[in-house]
Amino acid sequence: MRSADPTIPVLDLSASSTDLTRQLCDIESVSGNEKTATDAIEASLAGLDHLELFRNGDALVARTNLGRDRRVVIAGHIDTVPLNNNLPTRYESIDGRDYLWGRGTVDMKAGVAVQLKLAAELTAPIVDVTWIWYDHEEVSESLNGLGRLAREHPELLEGDFAILGEPTNAQIEGGCNGNLRAEVRTFGLRAHSARAWVGRNAIHDAAPIFMALAAYVPREVEVEGLVYREGLNAVGVTGGIAGNVIPDECMVHVNYRFAPSRSGAQAEAHVREIFDGFEVTIVDLAEGATPGLTDPLAQHFLEAVGGEAKPKYGWTDVARFSALGMPAVNYGPGDPLKAHADDERVALDQIEDCERGLRAWLAGS
Repeated sequence: MRSADPTIPVLDLSASSTDLTRQLCDIESVSGNEKTATDAIEASLAGLDHLELFRNGDALVARTNLGRDRRVVIAGHIDTVPLNNNLPTRYESIDGRDYLWGRGTVDMKAGVAVQLKLAAELTAPIVDVTWIWYDHEEVSESLNGLGRLAREHPELLEGDFAILGEPTNAQIEGGCNGNLRAEVRTFGLRAHSARAWVGRNAIHDAAPIFMALAAYVPREVEVEGLVYREGLNAVGVTGGIAGNVIPDECMVHVNYRFAPSRSGAQAEAHVREIFDGFEVTIVDLAEGATPGLTDPLAQHFLEAVGGEAKPKYGWTDVARFSALGMPAVNYGPGDPLKAHADDERVALDQIEDCERGLRAWLAGS
């Protein structure tokens, strides 16, 4: 639908999902600059009788209200990481496989395009659907558009099952690991390095921290039939103020990825136990999400899409739905290893596969 405002880009929803992906990607929407993309999505859906639209900042919600006995929430973020000479998009072929190259193709405008096309075309799905396109996923958690909706309008996120269009190589990935970041500190006494024996070296005193990390054996934990791999790693070290001063403080930045069977409180207790005797400050903690694949809606979705569900090792916004008591999975086109890469590119067949799977499930065919 053409917008009455000439400053708003026109999205052709009759185009293929691959072409629609290109249209969306060529609207630059680095985090903080999503307004134009959201305006374009909103204008393209305006006037469709089967959808009720809600705008919250640069997040857009479109809902069917058909009186179905179950509701599904399908969401995707429209922001991207910064550009690096990777727009406009272009089609390319590598080893006989066709790709769309450019920023946002994987993370995650291909998934957004599939969702947008189906939102417009599926006027009578077998379940009521809440479609969400949101802002600020790639930056601080406090700015996340889905989190903002959950705080300000939790009723818009209500449903029985949720799908997040994160790149998964067009395969279902259930739940997600939790994520904890901690600062582990040692303290010493400053002295001139020529008379080091007068002081106490805080960096040397951090040796047991590194020994504990090197000796740590991460767990593999089965949760609802999926095996999640944990990880405990140093991701940064700071200490010292000058080349001739014995340092009086050292900080090791530790990242713990934990299986969704473990709560955030349990994860914190585990980290504090490992580094007992040291000052430990938790600077970030995000709960994981269990797969939720035992729900009948999820089972039906698995059957429609085909293949075998896998675990999601990283943290994603499915955890927000899990916190609301909704089972949630990740499902979208694109190789996660190409997310944020300078040569970011999505295989066209994966876009088509995701559209086909979601369409079959929502149409009941």
